[in-house]
Amino acid sequence: MHEVPSTELDAGAEFDRQVRGLVEAGFPSAAGLGEAEFRALVTPLREQAVALGARECDPAAGRVPFVLVLTREVVAVEEAMRLTVLRGGREPGFVDRSFEPGSLERFTATKEVRLPGDPKAYLLVGVERGEEFCGVVPQEALDAIAARGRTALTIEEGIALLALFPQVLVKNKCFSLGGSRCGDRRVPAIWISRRAPKLGWCWVGNPHTWLGMASAAGRRAAG
Repeated sequence: MHEVPSTELDAGAEFDRQVRGLVEAGFPSAAGLGEAEFRALVTPLREQAVALGARECDPAAGRVPFVLVLTREVVAVEEAMRLTVLRGGREPGFVDRSFEPGSLERFTATKEVRLPGDPKAYLLVGVERGEEFCGVVPQEALDAIAARGRTALTIEEGIALLALFPQVLVKNKCFSLGGSRCGDRRVPAIWISRRAPKLGWCWVGNPHTWLGMASAAGRRAAG
């Protein structure tokens, strides 16, 4: 995976890096697509990336200008997690066994998320890891994010952020994904376990000093 340093990026070049990173990580194969088919799926989004212009990118501080997101219709959540690793790590990411069989399918985007139409891929824009919310009750973090006109991340968006910017996931700066819920009190989150990324969940009323709430400014589809 090609990492990006802290700098002001050319959006077109950054989009190309993200596509290369997904290809090298094995996402086309996980989607059942050849590389050419995969590139044909995501390339229409390049125009949206270029329209963003040069943007500051500081993954180590948990801030990136945009992330190329693939929905679970393209790559299943479990498969996508297996394609993630920690920065400098080798152990593949995994889904915690606390998700009972069939429960991941019920964790879908909330009505507040407002996904762009019905795309298989889109851009998540103005992304923040959200460590300012470490130690904050998740529901209070979600309320604060909504008050700013921002949106919590879905499970797929969190996986995409990790896959393309592995340096955002570090000890004591992990993140919840409050944009995906299943109707109960659980909030999905990604943290570190067994030297690998783990997709688990925490209760919406329980704060954790090491777990913030990731958010974004919005989403853009092709066209």
